[in-house]
Amino acid sequence: MHSDSFLTQIAERVLKYDTQTLSGLTIILPNKRARVFLIESLRQQLDRRIFLPKIISIDEFITNLSGLRIMDRVELLFFFYEMYVDSTSESELQTFEQFSGWAKTLVQDFNEIDRYLLNPDSIFNYLEAITEIEHWSVEGPQRTHLIENYLVFWKKLPVYYHELYSRLKTLGLGYQGMVYRESVANLEIATEAMKPNDHFLFAGFNALNAAEERIIQHFLAIGCADVFWDIDKSILADAAHDASLFLRRYKNVWPYYSNRTFDWMSDDFSKPKNIRIIGTPKSIGQARVAGNIIEDLHKSGTIGQSEKVAIILGEENLLLPLLHALPNEATPLNITMGYPAKNTPPFILISKLFRLHLNAIARNQDQYVFYYKDVLEILNHPFIEPFVKANDCIDTIIDRNYTFIPHKKLVSMAASPDPVFSLLFDKWDKGPLAVLQRLSSLLTQLKEYLGKDTNAEQISLAMLYSCYKLINQLIVHYCKEGRTENLETLRNIFKETSEMAEISFEGEPLEGLQIMGVLESRLLDFDHIIITSMNEGNFPSGKGGNSFIPYDVKREKGLPTFKEKDAIYSYHFYHLLLRAKNIYLLYNTESEGIDAGEKSRFLTQIEIEKRPKHNLTHEIRFAPIPLIASEIMEIPKSESVMERLREIAEVGFSPSSLTGYIRNPIDFYYRKILRIRETEEVEESIALNTLGTIIHATLENLYKPFLNQLLTTAAIADCQKHVDAEILDQFRLVYKDGEIKKGKNLLAFEVAKRHVGNFLKMELADIENGDEIIIKELEFTCSRELTDPRLPYPIKIGGNVDRIELRNGKLRIVDYKTGKVEAKDMQLEDWTGLAQDTKREKILQVLAYAFMFRDPSQGREIEVGIVSFKNLKSGFMPFTLLRPDVKETVVTDEILQSYQSILVDLLLEILNPEIPFREKV
Repeated sequence: MHSDSFLTQIAERVLKYDTQTLSGLTIILPNKRARVFLIESLRQQLDRRIFLPKIISIDEFITNLSGLRIMDRVELLFFFYEMYVDSTSESELQTFEQFSGWAKTLVQDFNEIDRYLLNPDSIFNYLEAITEIEHWSVEGPQRTHLIENYLVFWKKLPVYYHELYSRLKTLGLGYQGMVYRESVANLEIATEAMKPNDHFLFAGFNALNAAEERIIQHFLAIGCADVFWDIDKSILADAAHDASLFLRRYKNVWPYYSNRTFDWMSDDFSKPKNIRIIGTPKSIGQARVAGNIIEDLHKSGTIGQSEKVAIILGEENLLLPLLHALPNEATPLNITMGYPAKNTPPFILISKLFRLHLNAIARNQDQYVFYYKDVLEILNHPFIEPFVKANDCIDTIIDRNYTFIPHKKLVSMAASPDPVFSLLFDKWDKGPLAVLQRLSSLLTQLKEYLGKDTNAEQISLAMLYSCYKLINQLIVHYCKEGRTENLETLRNIFKETSEMAEISFEGEPLEGLQIMGVLESRLLDFDHIIITSMNEGNFPSGKGGNSFIPYDVKREKGLPTFKEKDAIYSYHFYHLLLRAKNIYLLYNTESEGIDAGEKSRFLTQIEIEKRPKHNLTHEIRFAPIPLIASEIMEIPKSESVMERLREIAEVGFSPSSLTGYIRNPIDFYYRKILRIRETEEVEESIALNTLGTIIHATLENLYKPFLNQLLTTAAIADCQKHVDAEILDQFRLVYKDGEIKKGKNLLAFEVAKRHVGNFLKMELADIENGDEIIIKELEFTCSRELTDPRLPYPIKIGGNVDRIELRNGKLRIVDYKTGKVEAKDMQLEDWTGLAQDTKREKILQVLAYAFMFRDPSQGREIEVGIVSFKNLKSGFMPFTLLRPDVKETVVTDEILQSYQSILVDLLLEILNPEIPFREKV
């Protein structure tokens, strides 16, 4: 046997049939996907025109034999519930939410019983007897009501099975196992209806259930079928090898092989192969490594030629990380696999809508108030944001600082009437059916907006259709039942059923990079193959699997257990390796965590049974990580930057902008050169800078009536009376419509009151101790032009001073700080390095105020300093120059000259075109 692909060999055999046999031939394959590859193999080998034989999947073949239609899983669950309601007394009736918890498992057991043609009554009676024994007591019955109900459940299993079977059959419907049982029952009728030249070719099967075995053996026995297996002879000869577990049994047990040879064994596994076992941390690491491998294959010219390349995902959730990790050159790209619908944007959108409305109802039944985060999540959703003109609404929420938004207010924010906006935010106050109909309309509307030209748009439409289908199944259920459960129950039902929904991606399989799941790879051969998630629990999938039938009962009755499941995975794994030349097996090296597990036993097996021509390597690889997390940013000063700096010099460098440059020149570049503001967000809790703004404005308004007057105790008492009202006004002005009456914001409100109150107490104590205080300015804007021979042009220094006062005849400039500042932070021993030391930036800032106010000081002595609301016990903390024998707090000409020299040096650095803006880390 040569090493052509299995489907190529099938095509060769098919073309050897005579014309009469070919006209009646039906080729039955394990899945639909292989059909396209087989047709392509036939086309490549044909030298004449022929009518293709009929090529179908085993499910289609079985369905045709049975005469029934297989129901969708969600549809079946609702149908089962209708039957359950009819056959259960009202006192014992469970809600759909409770029912679905056990019904999904029970239907799966019905499937297995029927596919393996077992007597259901025998199984259910066995289970009932086991349950009775488990609750039997020597001392007589001591059963609680809960245990009695539990035993009643087991007694009813035969009733549920037969009633469901009967009702479905009457309607021409069935679940998969039932369809298989009916197809076996119809074998004789199907045989009588066959035409003389009808012939069946079963190709590429491995693990057959009892019904499939019965059907294939039946057609083999009457001489109108062939069966072609795909197995390596060395694997088949190994009696302990799981990959050949099923085929060995067929070879030894089927009467057909009592006088025939077991044909179609290859010898491809022993041929030269490069097998690289690669361990890497986490699933994301596997995606990155797979992307690197594909990039290397592209660079070598492998992809794009006749070589076939595939990535097999052992874990379906790895699809999206993999797509992000693939290089841009990886086109065409074809995805063929099932993907959990619950993880897709439409399903996530519906879940967010449930949370939005249920939170609104729970918060206030009468007013229907939305939480701002729920609203923003909806408006920023990728299926909503492009189609709903929501920018004005989002800006309003952020600008007004809404934390909770009444329904009427949200509707009024819409820039113009929009059907999608209404469908999203109109009240859910008319019951579950109305909600479902609204969701169906929403999905229909979104479909109209979506295009279908690009791959991304087609994928989005497939996701949207899956969600639309489920919503409409729920509508049918609610219309039939006329049920009135609350919205919380509806959400749980949606969640339960969405876990059963799956989106099937079907790409163009004949060219490009193929991405598929394990089952989608059946019958297909590739030259280069990457298999991910080679860990226990993923590959093979482990001992999991919900069932009411215990392991020992399954073994006794011939139902598949985890042993058979492992054998199925083993077959698929070795089949993928069979004809591949370059094989990359990726696994997660982490043994702990959500997506972790031990290295797959298949990898150990490959190493142990290494063939002479196998080049096998094992390595631990990490996704490429740069040696430096990020380069230190440097931005040169272009002509436009220099022009912008000149504009700032004319308007005025503020003290805060200068200290901002000292902290990080890049931030200065963003804020002052590019004029980029920080992104505004809703302040759910009051930020420190907002609290500072409120305290500053409160003190300004309290003291304004007393400007240029000698402050008295009566004036302070008047201020104290108005503290609460003034702070409340400032909160409303600055924090706008944010919630301030509870939670952290109420605490912030009380903190602001305490800071202002303590400050006024400090002022009162100073006055009572004899200080004479006259407030000259509040929030005063001042500036001064700085000229120096070293500067290229005069530079304006300007900014706002919080408070200027005369205290005991001395001019004092006060800067309020809501953060904590200590007296030592305002003390200076040496001028050296002042403009580079971020710890002393406050000194640089307050001296700028002294520099700006020097001219209008009218010759008075000046002190500049800080009042820290978190350190009011220190009072006013002036700038202090520490000399050997004295602490100087008055800002003298000498001090200003030293400061001015440092200021000029700093400005020369900022204005120097040769010195780039360099990031500080």
